[in-house]
Amino acid sequence: MRLTRFGTPGAEKPAILDSDGRRRDLTGIVSDVTGAALSPGSLRRLAEVDPAGLPAVPESERWAPCVGGIGKMICIGLNYADHAEESGMEVPPEPVVFFKATSAICGPYDEVEIPRGSTKTDWEVELGVVIGTRAKYVTPEAAMDHVAGYCIVNDVSERDFQLQRAGQWVKGKSHDTFGPLGPWLLTADQVTDPQDLAMSLSVDGHRYQNGSTRTMVYRVDHLISYLSGFMTLEPGDVISTGTPPGVGAGQKPPVFLRPGQVMELSVEGLGTQRQKTVAA
Repeated sequence: MRLTRFGTPGAEKPAILDSDGRRRDLTGIVSDVTGAALSPGSLRRLAEVDPAGLPAVPESERWAPCVGGIGKMICIGLNYADHAEESGMEVPPEPVVFFKATSAICGPYDEVEIPRGSTKTDWEVELGVVIGTRAKYVTPEAAMDHVAGYCIVNDVSERDFQLQRAGQWVKGKSHDTFGPLGPWLLTADQVTDPQDLAMSLSVDGHRYQNGSTRTMVYRVDHLISYLSGFMTLEPGDVISTGTPPGVGAGQKPPVFLRPGQVMELSVEGLGTQRQKTVAA
């Protein structure tokens, strides 16, 4: 089942994709695709709905972030050994955890802003894990029972703000539009193995990232268990699990985004994002 949202910022509505990939309006069945709609019981009820019987969403409607009301956007750094190598950093002995401000979240086809004063805005295609049931002190064996589904995240980053401006990474991760999410949430029952998904990212047609979730250092089950020992994961929270090699900072010489460029990124089974960059 593929769930999504549509409409202008602040007025988004829930939708489901039919067998032809067309959006169908879920208004009246659920209020929104938020944590409350992602519980196992709610997902079972939604799975019984025939999308063909629902109103079609006009093609002109904006694709909104596929999950709304996100309480926490938790990100994992250096979670691919080959990406750590290109960054000149050691593979961490434990997951590197940081947050992205929820105000950075935007739709999968929204414009991405290059911040004022930016010299090193970069891209990162990532697998997003969406929590469906409350998780606190869960074991790795039970961790996957708490997953509602998966989506694409573009963890857009300003490397100078992130690494040279002192303090925590969140400063380089949280500019408005630095968290495109979607186009849809694919429910966990439709993903055979989240550790075997191809992923890619291109800028202006040039392929920079071409990886797979197979090369994650810390797998999804470990991340959920690990994080749940430090904080309670609530329904609707999103974990962005790290990026494979090919980021702009890892190029020789480094390549960074400028206004007027187009990013296209995909994760197997989760669709494709496309964003044009603009000056803030």
